[in-house]
Amino acid sequence: MRTFRAAVAAAIIGLVPLSALATTTISAGTILVGNIDQSLDSKSVQVGQRFTISDVHTQDNDINGATIYGHVSDVQRASQGRTAKIELAFDKLHTRSGNSYALSGRAQNVQANTKNNTLKEVGGAVGGMIVGNILGKMVHTNVGGLLGAGGGYILAKNSKENLTIPQSSTVTVEVTSAHRQST
Repeated sequence: MRTFRAAVAAAIIGLVPLSALATTTISAGTILVGNIDQSLDSKSVQVGQRFTISDVHTQDNDINGATIYGHVSDVQRASQGRTAKIELAFDKLHTRSGNSYALSGRAQNVQANTKNNTLKEVGGAVGGMIVGNILGKMVHTNVGGLLGAGGGYILAKNSKENLTIPQSSTVTVEVTSAHRQST
């Protein structure tokens, strides 16, 4: 009778694919890398706006072809003296095998672009020099242009640019916690 039970158990196990028996565990410290599916711009993005990251994989390819779902948790638009920022929150990981995980993590690397500010700085210096020369002549001094150029440059240098995370940019996420959800 024992031989018969062992044979039945072996037959049942042989019919179930091993991938269905194996479940990937995702521990804190796991690094996930993928490509963001939409462009995010600090000028127009809203807190709570959803995004997805596709083709997510681990370095050892234990996870491959997964999708991360997340939202924008904070945004700061660029302005005079304020650098732009976009903070991303990661909510869920859906693997190709159909498993879902509640996900928490922090962005380790996000490919983001900002405009070069050099032209604005040169323009500020030239504009400041012109205004400084005019004001300097009114008070009979020859240093107005120099002071105006310096002031214009500093003002333009302090004027920050918005940032963009372009579509298809690489995003690296370090998992802080992941809990498997029942399907």
